[in-house]
Amino acid sequence: MHILITDDENFIREGIKRTIGNAFPDYNVHLAASAEEAVELMSQHRMDIVLTDILMPGINGLELMKISRRKQPQAKWVVISAHSEFTYAQQAVHLGARDYLLKPIGKPKLVELIETLSEEIRQQQAHVQEEETLREGLQYLRSAAFQRLAAGLSVGKLSLEPLLEQYPEYYLLSVNLGDEQRSGPLEHFIVENVLTELIRAYGHGFVVSLDRSSLLAIVALKSAGTMDELQERVHEQLARCLKAQPFTSLHSGPHHGFEYIADHANRLRRGQRPIMLTEQTEGSSGDTAIRMALQYIDAHFQEELSLEKVASVVFLNPVYFSQLFKQKTGQGYKEYVISLRMNQACELLLNPGLRLVDIAEQIGYASVRHFTQVFRKKYMLTPTEYRQQKHVLEH
Repeated sequence: MHILITDDENFIREGIKRTIGNAFPDYNVHLAASAEEAVELMSQHRMDIVLTDILMPGINGLELMKISRRKQPQAKWVVISAHSEFTYAQQAVHLGARDYLLKPIGKPKLVELIETLSEEIRQQQAHVQEEETLREGLQYLRSAAFQRLAAGLSVGKLSLEPLLEQYPEYYLLSVNLGDEQRSGPLEHFIVENVLTELIRAYGHGFVVSLDRSSLLAIVALKSAGTMDELQERVHEQLARCLKAQPFTSLHSGPHHGFEYIADHANRLRRGQRPIMLTEQTEGSSGDTAIRMALQYIDAHFQEELSLEKVASVVFLNPVYFSQLFKQKTGQGYKEYVISLRMNQACELLLNPGLRLVDIAEQIGYASVRHFTQVFRKKYMLTPTEYRQQKHVLEH
């Protein structure tokens, strides 16, 4: 049995631990002085009982409970507080708390509560253990397969038919945390839980991590035309929960099949919507040529990338390639390359350790002056002004 005690007062934590340890010496008791520490411990252990204070610095106990219940739905929550306000108790019960204890907590009451919850847990585990193991295994396989597809990796002999049946038409929703130095397990945990909860309200889907700063969700909607609304709600909730942590979110779709999902995911991670080719051109030789060109541009946009060079890569006349590119993507070739470079520049500008000359070089400009001119034309401010707006101080 794993029990987590979250309270910013050390003597409270130690007192509860001592009482539980004396009455239940076989139980594993974990201590956290903040919500951040609690999240870290919950990422390492499957908690059976969580006792949390309400008023703590940063994220409070009720917010911790809200963002954690999806990740560990089996946990029994007990809220402890020095305040007897009805509003707190009402919110705690609404979130699923089993009890609301006022400080100072009497030892007999605490021991009796732990005994009751422990018996409930034993009975539940006896009934659901086998089903839960099977369900978690299937969910893990599904998420792992989707994660590999999004990364452009093979899924081996694993059949994708069940996934295709569940998602004949789907949207992709990405969240990118802008500052890797300030993003950690807590931020990742918050994003995953916010996405999961809101996706459930609009349809069904799930979330995977692409890397330390990027998460990707696959979403099947209950009704068409609500993806913009879903993204707006995601943005609102993350802005509240992540507070000072910068982030961006994008969605694309509808998509059918998983053939090009790695391309879509890669473009969303870079802050670009995937190119949606029309049904009339889907599968044509021109369609194939443009897909090859887009892949080449994405991989080489840091280099000198003339239209003539890319046209030669896909064996097309430059004039015809230019017309075909505009027809299939809705953007001119030069406009597309500039947008790709500028989106990457905005991401790099959030890193205070990079100088403007380094950023210009990384996105394909030989001089800072040229980079600044293009950036100002697109965003109506200079790269330095953009950094000031985002409160980024260059080292």
